[in-house]
Amino acid sequence: MRVWRLATAAHAALDGEGARRYGSRWSPRGYAVVYASATLSLAALERLVHTDPDLEPADLIAIPIDIKPATDIDSIELGELPEDWRDYPPPDSLDTIGERWIRSASSALLSVPSAIVPAERNYLINPSHADARRCSSGPSEPFTFDPRLRRSR
Repeated sequence: MRVWRLATAAHAALDGEGARRYGSRWSPRGYAVVYASATLSLAALERLVHTDPDLEPADLIAIPIDIKPATDIDSIELGELPEDWRDYPPPDSLDTIGERWIRSASSALLSVPSAIVPAERNYLINPSHADARRCSSGPSEPFTFDPRLRRSR
């Protein structure tokens, strides 16, 4: 299986340092987690909701992450989530779910619905888990957003 991550060249490592420093929707501050998306287009949407396309760095890259077959992946389904799970800022209950998953060490990956497109999936990778070595980044490629996304509506 292949998942995708968009990052600057300086933050291309699959070490989860950004999430460890700042926390995110599915993980509290203090826990290293790598966020990726099922498709490159979803990764782009996830990036767009957090930054203005005009402010994107020039060295943005698309990073394919290959996950070996038979790798265990835990999954959170829509029916398991509170009604407010898509809110921004996200409810604390979501990073509690992520923290519980990290602490349980039940798998190196957690599949979660995207708050932007709930029918699509994002993947959290716990780089501290022994099976995280089953995830490897392929050659990255430069990524830029279409200039039409900068137009005012």
